[in-house]
Parts: sequence; C-alpha cells; structure tokens
Amino acid sequence: MSSDLALIMALPNESKGLFEQAGVEVHYSGIGKVNAAFKAFEVIQKTGCKTLLNLGTAGSSYFDAHELVEVTQYVQRDMDVSPLGFDVGVTPVDTDYPAEINLDGFFAHLNKGTCGTGDNFETGTPKVACNLVDMEGYALAKVCKKLGVRLISVKYITDGANDTAHLDWEENLLLGAKKLLELYKTIKSKKGWRP
Repeated sequence: MSSDLALIMALPNESKGLFEQAGVEVHYSGIGKVNAAFKAFEVIQKTGCKTLLNLGTAGSSYFDAHELVEVTQYVQRDMDVSPLGFDVGVTPVDTDYPAEINLDGFFAHLNKGTCGTGDNFETGTPKVACNLVDMEGYALAKVCKKLGVRLISVKYITDGANDTAHLDWEENLLLGAKKLLELYKTIKSKKGWRP
C-alpha cells in the first residue's frame, strides 16, 4: 500500500484483528472527537500521508444494517449553542470552516451519506440533518481540512441508532470488520489510485 495513505479507526473492536492479520497497519484513535482529532494530527505528522482513510462503524435509521456507506459530509450533532442564537451544529466564532465539512467521494459503488458526529452514543433523532451517526468523523474531517490532507471515510452500519443500538453494535462488529477489510483491499487494485 502506498505510504501516502494512512488508515485510522476508532477502536480495535472495529477491526477485530483482521486488518493486522492481513498485514495492514491501523492507527486507533479511541472514542470521541478529542481523541480523534489528536490521533489524526499525530498520524498525519508521523506518516506524512496525503490521504487519511477512516473505516469504522455507524448507526443509522435511514440506511440498512450491514450496508457500507461513504460519508461525503460531516456535521456536529452535539454542538449546540442555540441559546445564543446559533444554529445547532455551528461552532461560534469559527469563521474558517462552515458547520458542514464536505468530502470528495471515492467509491462510486457505495451509497453516500451525511454523518452527524457527537460525543454521545446516539439512540434517537439528532438535532441536525444527517442520515448516519458516529463519534469521531467530524473531528477527523476538520483536522484533515486544516492540514490539507484528503479524508476518505466509509462506515459500516451496525445499528439503527435506536434503543437497541448498543446491543446491535456489539453483535455486528465482526461482520463489519470483514466487509471493511474487503473494501480496503479494493483500494490496492484500484487503477489510477492517487492519494
């Protein structure tokens, strides 16, 4: 694999050791936006990568369970300064970046989605418009934008972001890891791959 590409996932649970068994180096961020931002910055500085590939899991009441969805837009579902007159998702006084961070699509065969990132395990309807939810992606996207690094992000839908989400997430991790590894392998064979 090109050294211009680095792979980041939130937790070893999301890879189930399958990536390491296949000889793929994975950088794990830990849970949440702060951990994700720190790790993304560290990985980019350490590897000099031009593309950061984020593979992981997400909940969705819109997409089918077990589907792979490429994220082409990230929003913050837990940034809420609405009592001061700001829309939910908008970070006050952050004029460099809008509330939405857009990504270029990479996988033509995958459905595209808007992912709402927040520091909570979502089991209801987010306050911002999005059709899948995670806990790290917006932070990864913002760090990449600030550093001029491309982010490609694909999520395996483990659960319906509902009251059984915590059970479904755990139950579906192994299948998700298998599907994400197969997707990763397609990058190697993609003709004309450019970071």
